[in-house]
Amino acid sequence: MNIIVIGDIVGKPGRESLRNTLPTLRERYDPGLVIANGENAAGGAGINEKTYWEIRDCGVDVVTAGNHTWDRKEIFQFIDTEYNLIRPANYPEKTTPGRGVTVFWVEKEQCNVAIINLLGRVFMTPVDCPFMAADRELERLTGKAHVVVVDFHAEATSEKEAMGWYLDGRVGAVIGTHSHVQTADERILPQGTAYITDAGMTGLYDSILGVDPAGPLKRFITKLPCQLKISSGRTMFNAVIIHIDRKSGKADSIERIFHIY
Repeated sequence: MNIIVIGDIVGKPGRESLRNTLPTLRERYDPGLVIANGENAAGGAGINEKTYWEIRDCGVDVVTAGNHTWDRKEIFQFIDTEYNLIRPANYPEKTTPGRGVTVFWVEKEQCNVAIINLLGRVFMTPVDCPFMAADRELERLTGKAHVVVVDFHAEATSEKEAMGWYLDGRVGAVIGTHSHVQTADERILPQGTAYITDAGMTGLYDSILGVDPAGPLKRFITKLPCQLKISSGRTMFNAVIIHIDRKSGKADSIERIFHIY
């Protein structure tokens, strides 16, 4: 079974790149499941219901999130009812809306795929331990899913690599998101888990992490607050395609996808 995981979708350019690219990839790879990180899909920060459905209508099955999950107040109006929109599972369980895991039925493969969203703690807002959250969710998923894919939304490469090794052999893939820069370290770990430190970004190519360079440059040079803007121009599409054996739940290949338009 092929599974496509798309790097952080940033603003309108990211949604346009998704719309222009995903149908071709679906035709070429015939994936059983498409996952995309959408936490920056609405104007570059957060996600609202309109952009969520725009992403879904492009052919994405499950949308994951991260540290910008709550940037748009509209999220609170629909995250509890949209089963295929998940936020990090290591937010406080009893007080945080939404869910950190979903199980997606892949009809043509006749199997369940569980998607777990986790948030890193190094250089990030403090949350519960992602490693212990992963253990908890995997225990809950026992007997409920043939394949498990983890979106680990984290800053530090070391923390992401640690998660890959921690879950090696227990999940089909650990895919890093958040940095908006696709890494060249895709591999299959010894016990059969596909890993990459970051799947990259789907958004404005001539930018700094998806936004016009002027804003971040002003912040770095002057240390003054500045509004970040997203304009138009060349776009990029970043993703990985993973092949996972639905019987063993382990991966045998992972390939990066990088297109510029």
